Amino acid sequence: MKRWLLVVFALTALSGCATSWVVDSDVQSFSKLGTVAPGATYRFERLPSQQASDAAQQQLEAMAAPALERAGLRPDNAAPRYSVQIGARVTAALSPWADPWLRGAGWGAWGPGWGAGWGPGWGPGYYRHGYGWYGPMPLADNPWYAREVSVVLRELPSNTVVYETRAHNDGPYPSSDAILPVLFDAALQGFPNPPQGPRRVDIPLTARQP
Repeated sequence: MKRWLLVVFALTALSGCATSWVVDSDVQSFSKLGTVAPGATYRFERLPSQQASDAAQQQLEAMAAPALERAGLRPDNAAPRYSVQIGARVTAALSPWADPWLRGAGWGAWGPGWGAGWGPGWGPGYYRHGYGWYGPMPLADNPWYAREVSVVLRELPSNTVVYETRAHNDGPYPSSDAILPVLFDAALQGFPNPPQGPRRVDIPLTARQP
């Protein structure tokens, strides 16, 4: 049902109409915290690889900051109670809903094609709409995106990890700028005492196809 709803959303968005979409995230969190004082302070910490990409990391931190604020944390580089290390990963693949017969498995892909205009399709060939050779469908035609964010809190000055959480979502919607902030919200739901074990967190998103 999850993927079906996402596909329906993608098809609706292509028409250019505004629509509401639920970002359904798979979340798992681990906490050593009991209570956290309202307005507890934090500063962002960066890995060496993140320090090398300053602009990209600043953008990611700007996406995470509102979720941290809603969780009751506020930035304070001068006197932080916690350090916060965040990460994000976005990968693209062919949609699991793409027709397998159009990805090199049907007639015309590895053998002679049938019908007017279909030439022999030996080898990988190429895919195009209408008549022609069939082969692996280009990723751009049916993209599918997997996204994951992570948040790790360390108590200062001991630098002890006291909270760790991840949120994952996959689907056809291309705008990471819209989805990653929602994933940070999902990852921090229940802070500082989240439910144990894997869980599903659904957050509505109103968006317009770019």
